[in-house]
Amino acid sequence: MSKVSITQIDEQQFKISGELTRNSIAAERLLNKNSQTNHKTWYFDLSEVSRVDTAGLAWLIHSFAELKQQGIRLELQNIPEQLQKLMQLGQVTTLFE
Repeated sequence: MSKVSITQIDEQQFKISGELTRNSIAAERLLNKNSQTNHKTWYFDLSEVSRVDTAGLAWLIHSFAELKQQGIRLELQNIPEQLQKLMQLGQVTTLFE
């Protein structure tokens, strides 16, 4: 089974590695509803993401929406080419800019 790993580097930086696919993110929950932070922007470093599908993109969009409700902006860093293509197809590239 494919696996995704989310490592919190500091209060606002997260490194995501492995596969962002329907098999790996089904039970993955990044955000704590009660998270307290003074930072207005969180960063997801995707440099170690080896594979992504539409479910992975949906998970990123869901994370974006949850953070937005808390007044936090999500920025993606080192976006893999495969994810860039999915974002273009889904017309969601501007969400994470």
